[in-house]
Amino acid sequence: MATTDKRHSDPERAATRRRQVLEAAETCFARSGFHGASMSEISKAAGMSAGHIYNYFDSKDAIIMAFVDRRMEEVSALLRDLGSREDPLQSMLDDATERVAEHLQPAFWTLPMEIHAEAARNPRIAEALHAADEDSRGQFRAVLKAAREKRGLAVDDATMDGRVDALISLFMGLSVRALHRPQLELGVLVEGVRIAMKALLMT
Repeated sequence: MATTDKRHSDPERAATRRRQVLEAAETCFARSGFHGASMSEISKAAGMSAGHIYNYFDSKDAIIMAFVDRRMEEVSALLRDLGSREDPLQSMLDDATERVAEHLQPAFWTLPMEIHAEAARNPRIAEALHAADEDSRGQFRAVLKAAREKRGLAVDDATMDGRVDALISLFMGLSVRALHRPQLELGVLVEGVRIAMKALLMT
């Protein structure tokens, strides 16, 4: 008689187990770094055997790939919401305080920095990040183009590409700045970010 693989017979339980492993891995990577955190450390934090973890992730690379996929889903949801707003450009300015504050929190940027560092030496992770970036960048470009067209602003390729990449770079750089200067004053920083954003979004 053939045996049934429980991972496939109970998808909800498998999804719960995967989340459990990812939560444990995030804690371990933040504490020990990607290379410092072993699968046995992750399994202990997850409250399951190392062998059990391999039922859901065959390596630490696979865990990182899952984090990349998860972040891409989160960004896609944010962009869908932004695109549904009456005035996405103004909404971005209105949401600046919340977004800047988020990017300054170590809980937000610690894991992404570990993934970026790994991508610098791991072609598989680099390829996954490039694909995720192309996807999210394309979504953001479409939202920005439609919003600028609505205002009668330039939407030629050169204009759009430069503005999209500058805006993404602005927010990606916030986390590195927070690492170097943790005493950043949020209100002053947001004011500066809004000046840059308004020029990129509305001129």
